Amino acid sequence: MPIAHLQIEDPSGRRTRTVVSPLTTIGRRGQCTVQLHGSGVSRNHADITTAGDHFILRDRGSTFGTFVNGEQVTEHQLVHGDRLAFGRNSDCHAVFVIEGAPTAPSPQFSSAAGELRLVATLLGGLRALGSGRVLDDVLAMVVDFAIELTGAQRGFIMLAGPDHRLELKMGRDASRLRLVGSAFDGSRKIPEEVFANGSSQIVQDVGADVTGGHEGTQQRGIRMVLCVPLALVRFVEQAEANTEQKRIGVLYLDSRAPGALTSTAMRDALEALADDAALAIESARLYREASEKAGLEQELRFAAAIQQALLPPAEHRGTFFTVSGTSVPCRAMGGDFFDYRALGDDRLGIALGDVSGKGAAAALLAAAVQGMFTVEAGDPAGPAGTLGQIHRGLRSRDIESKFVTMFFGVLSADGRLTYSNGGHNPPVLVRRAGVSRLETGGTPLGMFDVAAYDQETVVLTPGDTLVVFSDGISEAQNPAGEEYGDDRLIACLEANRGAAPAAMREALLASAHAFAAGAHQNDDMTVLIVSYGGA
Repeated sequence: MPIAHLQIEDPSGRRTRTVVSPLTTIGRRGQCTVQLHGSGVSRNHADITTAGDHFILRDRGSTFGTFVNGEQVTEHQLVHGDRLAFGRNSDCHAVFVIEGAPTAPSPQFSSAAGELRLVATLLGGLRALGSGRVLDDVLAMVVDFAIELTGAQRGFIMLAGPDHRLELKMGRDASRLRLVGSAFDGSRKIPEEVFANGSSQIVQDVGADVTGGHEGTQQRGIRMVLCVPLALVRFVEQAEANTEQKRIGVLYLDSRAPGALTSTAMRDALEALADDAALAIESARLYREASEKAGLEQELRFAAAIQQALLPPAEHRGTFFTVSGTSVPCRAMGGDFFDYRALGDDRLGIALGDVSGKGAAAALLAAAVQGMFTVEAGDPAGPAGTLGQIHRGLRSRDIESKFVTMFFGVLSADGRLTYSNGGHNPPVLVRRAGVSRLETGGTPLGMFDVAAYDQETVVLTPGDTLVVFSDGISEAQNPAGEEYGDDRLIACLEANRGAAPAAMREALLASAHAFAAGAHQNDDMTVLIVSYGGA
């Protein structure tokens, strides 16, 4: 049975997966033989069964369909080069490739290309391991194969940088020794022309080339040059063409011996080898990027764990209160925080803040503000004084375009709640007789050079509950773009009047998530609920 592969391109990158016998399952589910990512991919999307030398693709009742060469299919016998799409207008595509189908090259070339395809396949599956030398190893392997195949004396790989200029990445000689130096020592005319037009070039006698531009090559005594493009070929759904190329660099070979590198068959074999080399090189680059990304993601996970550790326990019961809080970031790290702390034996400080922006920068500023709050929470001027001190601390650091909305209240054992609201969503005070909002305060902290904050005192009776929340809850959106809103939030709180803070918190989050119906959210969700139990 021939060996077949799927050359996949989806939002997670490009990779190659081998079709296994007798059944290859395809879908978004982690247990699938080939796991895909994309907006149109179902959990169990399709499968490929093998029967003799035939490969049969079947749709598994997917939501958005399976397509071969632009036509929707329920069952299709695959042939080499078939273009697969999982979902109409999907961002997940694949090309079905049977090893050895396009050409019948020499045994020497078959061995080299086979090894490079194997390297590309393996690298496509290695995403959890890390090695900074993987790309260099693949480049060296490609150059060594090319020198061995052609009998050249030297070989170089030049890859395109971010500015699309060729940069030397690997140079080797026939002894498999790396050539020192970071600059290409020959004339750049040939590699730059090959990269620009995508056509191979062979110069049989550099000295006799009347077009000129080979002075550097001639000075080194080089007579023969063969340069081929390194290009990734993928199938596209266009009426006028069925493939497109993405050139990533060139493979350059030279020799001082006259008459070398002249065989047309050798040139054809080298061009075919270059196609597989480009796949292996690109896989190695993706592998390295994935390894670096995995390291960064691990650091973010550690940072997120530290950020959560800075928050107080989610549940706490005091002598005159019960408190429950949580913060759910929309990314790895969030810009919201909540805090509560004892201010003597008979007072509880309650705070919730929301930093402008998202991600790591917002998380760092949130941690800084939380630290300021820890220092300033006991300001003799009360909550307004605390917010004023934090505001001045932020302005002194001159952090451009960054500000914080924040609510801070102090609940006493006798039921007095003194608070100041620095531009934050007005918290809801749930009482037996109804609900009210706590709006007294001032502007967001750090937004303006000068800001003043007012405070107000309200008296709670046993059973009253204070609900402080971030706008990630009130502004949660459903797939239609409609916001959850304050009316739904208050209705949920009234429906759970008298519930324990933890139960009310879970009910509010569940209500917001149910309204969102799985739509991606762009803001953190934070809530802090305090129930007054009486002195």
